[in-house]
Amino acid sequence: MAEEDTYTKDGTVDYRGNPADKTKTGTWKACPFILGNECCERLAYYGMSSNLVVYFKYHLNQHSETASRNNMNWGGTCYITPLIGAFVADSYLGRYWTIASFSIIYVIGMALLTMSASIPGMKPTCHGKDNCHATDTQSALCYTALYLVALGTGGIKPCVSSYGADQFDDDDENEKKHKASFFNWFYLSINIGALIAFSVLVWVQENVSWGLGFGIPAVAMAVAVVSFFSGTRLYRYQKPGGSPLTRIAQVVVAALRKHRVKVPADKALLHETADAESAIKGSRKLDHTDDLRFFDKAAVEVQSDNIKESVNPWRLCTVTQVEELKAIVRLLPIWATGIIFAAVTSQMGSLFVLQGETMNRHLGSTSFEIPAATVSIFDTISVIIWVPIYDRILVPVARKYTGHKNGITQLQRMGIGLLISIFAMLYAGALELIRLRIVRQHNYYELDYIPSISVFWQVPQYFIIGCAEVFIVIGQLEFFYEQAPDAMRSTCSALQLTTFALGSYLSSLLLTIVTKASTKHGKLGWIPDNLNYGHLHYFYWLLAILSVLNLGAFLLIAKWYTYKKTVGTLS
Repeated sequence: MAEEDTYTKDGTVDYRGNPADKTKTGTWKACPFILGNECCERLAYYGMSSNLVVYFKYHLNQHSETASRNNMNWGGTCYITPLIGAFVADSYLGRYWTIASFSIIYVIGMALLTMSASIPGMKPTCHGKDNCHATDTQSALCYTALYLVALGTGGIKPCVSSYGADQFDDDDENEKKHKASFFNWFYLSINIGALIAFSVLVWVQENVSWGLGFGIPAVAMAVAVVSFFSGTRLYRYQKPGGSPLTRIAQVVVAALRKHRVKVPADKALLHETADAESAIKGSRKLDHTDDLRFFDKAAVEVQSDNIKESVNPWRLCTVTQVEELKAIVRLLPIWATGIIFAAVTSQMGSLFVLQGETMNRHLGSTSFEIPAATVSIFDTISVIIWVPIYDRILVPVARKYTGHKNGITQLQRMGIGLLISIFAMLYAGALELIRLRIVRQHNYYELDYIPSISVFWQVPQYFIIGCAEVFIVIGQLEFFYEQAPDAMRSTCSALQLTTFALGSYLSSLLLTIVTKASTKHGKLGWIPDNLNYGHLHYFYWLLAILSVLNLGAFLLIAKWYTYKKTVGTLS
């Protein structure tokens, strides 16, 4: 290997701050520690969150609609806090130290949650399995723990997938081919952790104790931290590039100041550094693109800029800085189309669980009762099945026909996922309609569950969503990383994650609107405490209609998307 090919060209360094040696750092040598960390962290997260709506309803004594809304609001917050972690990572600490520091907050929150469910005086008072009462102080303690976890996960979620992708040199074609596979296996590791959570921990929570059911995830989180630190010497590190918000603001201000200035037809006349590297630390130069030309005004040189002296970035910006902002603006419409899909997936932790509670959860003719939340394991199984099929079968086959290195483009992959997700809501609504017909035929209105309809009839709706996730979520992970400017990759990963926050909030808002509208004049509404009197299928079909409209919008946006283009390398 030639001397110049020994080191990475994307600006990454080793743990000592020296240029990263390809033979000693990164690639699949480093990734097992990151994948192990993600597997354990997701086991902790899903082990705590997957059955949380049941804990709210029966142990904090909340109504079905209130429990679902509180669960969705907390889940949404877990996908908003990544904006905080991403800003810290891209601006100051870098991804490694952001993950490390926020993990400590995460562990503290998990420990506090375990205590709130296990220590007398701190845990709700229960008379029987599901007859509990929580004081305001006990509820506040539970929520404090949960929102500490939400803050902790905010530093991990936006950084860990990007940090794994950082282990592959963007300017090495051989390594770059493995990056797409990394995102597939990264999402697989998430679902292996989720599989254990859904299959084991949910049962422990409902049949042993909630203290132990929250305690095991706390231990898993500690293991995740150990796994992450174990790979320190093998990792490649991307230097933080300073505040992305400041750079974006500078472009906007400079463009507004020059709103009357005409942009030259020759892009070579726009301001850019003469050096091979960009002015932004840790970032390659970006080539000029022809859309969103108003922002190009920020890079137009005028006499008052005094470019021979030190340049004021609030008056004159480089082409790369302008293209950073353009890249973010172009991502926003694609980002917005992920919100409806996120609202669909949020049903797995709320209304799917409550729907499952009304079905026969016994395993065959035995007395063993499956927790309704455990059925979500089939979403995880679906992902575990589909990831290797996609990576090892669909991609090579598609590659032969399209010639594309990934088989299909990331946007095509996401569009297929949006289409598949529609069928999950159609099936869930049809199943609920069948269940209600059985209730009416046999007058089962006051029964806790319908003996003639098994909870396993929910399996297809979970399985379909799992299939959709393999296409859209992994496609989003890769797309937002690839299309992000080098110094804003954590920020763009956080942006992708906020779709799940807004999806949860949208679902919560729809629940509130639907409940208010459908309970007028003393009616029970679509989603009453006793679902046998409700119309839950209407809500599923509402989401299906929104999903169809969302797919149409995505296809129009994807057709006009302009991809970013990098220029040169970093030494």
